[in-house]
Amino acid sequence: MKTHAIIFEGAPERLDVFLTRSESGLSREFVKRLINDGRALVNGALRKPSFLLSPGDTVSIDLPAMGKKEASALDAIIIYEDKDLLAVAKPAGVSVHPNDSNWERRPETCLIGEPTLVSMLLRARPGLGNNEVPRMGLVHRLDRDTSGLMLVAKTPEAQAALQTQFRERQVEKTYVGVVGGVPAKNTGTIDAPIGRASGFKKIKVWEYGRDALTDFKVAEKTAKHALLEVYPRTGRTNQIRIHLEFIGHPIVGDRLYAGERASRLLLHSREITFIHPSKRKKTTLEVPLPEDFRREWTRIKKEDKKF
Repeated sequence: MKTHAIIFEGAPERLDVFLTRSESGLSREFVKRLINDGRALVNGALRKPSFLLSPGDTVSIDLPAMGKKEASALDAIIIYEDKDLLAVAKPAGVSVHPNDSNWERRPETCLIGEPTLVSMLLRARPGLGNNEVPRMGLVHRLDRDTSGLMLVAKTPEAQAALQTQFRERQVEKTYVGVVGGVPAKNTGTIDAPIGRASGFKKIKVWEYGRDALTDFKVAEKTAKHALLEVYPRTGRTNQIRIHLEFIGHPIVGDRLYAGERASRLLLHSREITFIHPSKRKKTTLEVPLPEDFRREWTRIKKEDKKF
């Protein structure tokens, strides 16, 4: 941890207001969290965010140190790496980055709280946190509960090239998902705009939303479920989950979009095809279905045979 102290001077001021003003890049909500977690002390003592500082008070703040490469869970999930990029198999249940945006301005803040992909990246590849590569090299994202393949750029040039490919829909993505019910046809296209209607927190199919297009193919089926290959042609937030619920076949384990209960969300990013930033060659990377996904699909097939 990196501790530094500040001597307060001036008219009395709230502790959280003072630290937000003094610590560039930290939001007030994040500062309150630091104070409540005991990472910001006044004269060595715990205080509330509303505590009024007086001239001469010493405010000490602890933030994780960065810059030294450490052992990280990242090493176990890397499937490919070169000078331009790395590819990881993100586990289900791991967020790509913290909910707040402090980590974009002060990367070390992502080391506080539960592990995320960016905290793994910062520990294992601290050079990505020196702000030379924006957003720690991220070029796309996966939902917290979706597992599978993600690309991370290691240079600004690679990041720009990959972001352009994603933006211009040149990246081919294949997901695998288990849905409730069996689609009437073995292949299909869902063309339905997605957005957040005024007054609603949940993103959904909405006539005034942004265009969204998803193709799918039935790879395997039982009497009550189907294993689909899914090809999102656009990259809207929660697109696959929203579209499959929209046609009456929600992803199993999707608590937000009406999926039946399961030990995890049965959605996995299996394959990505892109043009390599420096080699300029079409490149395909793949991550097989993880064990917990395969185990749940096996359970579902066995249970469906009983009926």
